[in-house]
Amino acid sequence: MDLADLIQKVTLYALPVLFAITVHEAAHGYAARFFGDPTAWQLGRVTLNPMSHIDLIGTLLMPLLLYFATAGQFLFGYAKPVPVDFGRLRKPKQHMIWVALAGPGANFLQALLWGIAFQGLIAGGVSEPFFIEMCKAGVLVNLVMFAFNLFPLPPLDGGRILVGLLPWRAAVMLSRVEPWGFFIVLALVLTGIVSQLWMRPIMDLSYNALALMLSPVRWVLGP
Repeated sequence: MDLADLIQKVTLYALPVLFAITVHEAAHGYAARFFGDPTAWQLGRVTLNPMSHIDLIGTLLMPLLLYFATAGQFLFGYAKPVPVDFGRLRKPKQHMIWVALAGPGANFLQALLWGIAFQGLIAGGVSEPFFIEMCKAGVLVNLVMFAFNLFPLPPLDGGRILVGLLPWRAAVMLSRVEPWGFFIVLALVLTGIVSQLWMRPIMDLSYNALALMLSPVRWVLGP
């Protein structure tokens, strides 16, 4: 493994990853508070301070170990989840959907903002590769978080959205998977099922949607 290459990638991705994780988790907390659950707010987790959301193992050690073990071909990690007491939401089943959706939604918005920054640099004639590549990294990181977290299995956000949408009996059955959900998802990731059957099509759709949303920006800024 080329140490210089690793340092370069870490430098490029550090800021986008920190923003992606921090805003994702804070968005869950803000949404929960808006819909009636102040748990995260009272615990000081509704903050843009990344130190409140970084998990030593999931955010730092696991991604680095996987990067070295797979020669940079596979990365997986997680942040400390913001605590949400769904029972304290005003309409638990319905509002759970919006609280869960807030995180991925924040990531898609960040991808859009990084895309706008990229278009602004190009229009402004900025040719410094570092800033151009950081904007690309910002788009990629946030769209990966957006797509992955929408995978429909608890405890991922997509699983909680599905629990909120399903009829009561089916929702209860799916929610019982949550204690083992992380290990199931990890197994599906390692076997490539998540990548091939979920991430690839969702990422393609996300990039197409982003390109459509950025088209007015390109038109305004010019070639």
